[in-house]
Amino acid sequence: MAILDRFTDIISANVNALIDRMEDPEKMIDQYLRGMMDDLAEVKRNTAGVMAEETRAKRLVDENEAEVMKYTNFAKKALEAGNEDDARVFLEKKQELEDVGTGLANAYAKAHENATKMRQMHDKLASDIEKLRNRRAMIKAQMSVADTQEKLNDVSKSIGKTQGAMGNFQRMEEKAARRLDEAEAMAELNEEPTDPAKELEQKYASSSSSAAVEDELARLKEEMGLSSPDADDADDVPE
Repeated sequence: MAILDRFTDIISANVNALIDRMEDPEKMIDQYLRGMMDDLAEVKRNTAGVMAEETRAKRLVDENEAEVMKYTNFAKKALEAGNEDDARVFLEKKQELEDVGTGLANAYAKAHENATKMRQMHDKLASDIEKLRNRRAMIKAQMSVADTQEKLNDVSKSIGKTQGAMGNFQRMEEKAARRLDEAEAMAELNEEPTDPAKELEQKYASSSSSAAVEDELARLKEEMGLSSPDADDADDVPE
């Protein structure tokens, strides 16, 4: 039967291999599951038809056997009644039915074989679908965990970049502080050393200048006749 060949190909599909080839397991597994459900519906319809054919073939076989048994009984009754010719007619009919029964039995055997295969394929496909449903839940859970892990990886990368930036900032701070220390040290080195003698020289030079000014002032006053009264009185003091 062509239908058996078709569904044999369907059932022989390796579910695991198909899943391994999926680029997007979560999306493709739903698509594949829908296709399998369509196949299961078709298998179920055809299985029901083949099983009905088996039932019909079995009924014909049973009816034929009943007819054979009926004419056998008629032949016995005819013999009991002493009518061999009637018994012969019944037996001939019985043989005709038996010949037909051979064909019916062969047809039933084939129908039974087909029905058995179709039922096995139906059960196998239904089992594969159930396994796929279970795997779908597992795959979706794994995809969710994978998404979370990827987000954690991205966060870890961001933290790593931030730490790197903080490290660079700290190095810049240290570099700036080091340059400032160097500049202050250079300024200190550029200052002239302190000379105590120079400082004292300025002190005494200032004092000498003041005395010279006073002497010059007194001289001018004397020339101008502007000597202070205290000085004149001092000259009149008796010895």
